[in-house]
Amino acid sequence: MSESQHEGELLARLEEILGYRFEDRGLLENALQHSSYAHEHPAAESNERLEFLGDSVLGLVVAHALYAARPDWAEGQLTRALHALVEGRSLARLARSMGVGSALRLGRTERQSGGEDKDSILANAMEAIIGAVYLDGGLDAASQLVERVFADALDADAPPVARDPKTAFQEKVMAAEGIFPTYRLVSDSSIEDDEERFHVEVRVAGERVGEGVGRTKRAAEREAAQRALEGGPAALPQED
Repeated sequence: MSESQHEGELLARLEEILGYRFEDRGLLENALQHSSYAHEHPAAESNERLEFLGDSVLGLVVAHALYAARPDWAEGQLTRALHALVEGRSLARLARSMGVGSALRLGRTERQSGGEDKDSILANAMEAIIGAVYLDGGLDAASQLVERVFADALDADAPPVARDPKTAFQEKVMAAEGIFPTYRLVSDSSIEDDEERFHVEVRVAGERVGEGVGRTKRAAEREAAQRALEGGPAALPQED
């Protein structure tokens, strides 16, 4: 089987999983082209523009679906649920479940470093795919895709989403100590797309109570707060 035939089979399989057949399959191909591939193939366009579009389409569709499915939820609950569904790790898990990684077009170095399984690349590709569906079939097609793949989370019986770890930890510290926790950057690898680029620690009254790593400082801070909530290096006094 030639390389083009193999890629054609991968695209057809992905269309089947998505439940959407592209009129212009070139849009799907574009959605799967990482910037590292475009750098090595000057005639190819990276998926970054489609990613930008798909991010906005995804936010709109999920917000609308949550609003319709949860008339009893306040703004804060809707916002937490929206963020939980469209954040990078959630999209990366979705992309993995669909086998998006095997269909990605990556540059040699990115392929050798396991780029097809990196959260950031998978999440960006998922957004780009949604953008491609929107351009190919309009908002109705994109809405049907998003509502189908997020069906369980958008179900009216799905439980509310817990508070963000940073918010929950701040509330706990304020209740127990009357002060705010502080976050300190321990190290930054300065490597773009490094899943453990930032190393952050969270402190309470100068004492380290949790650590976290992440591709962004925000992600690292959230992990540090989560670990502190779970009783990190030095847990807070237990509430009565």
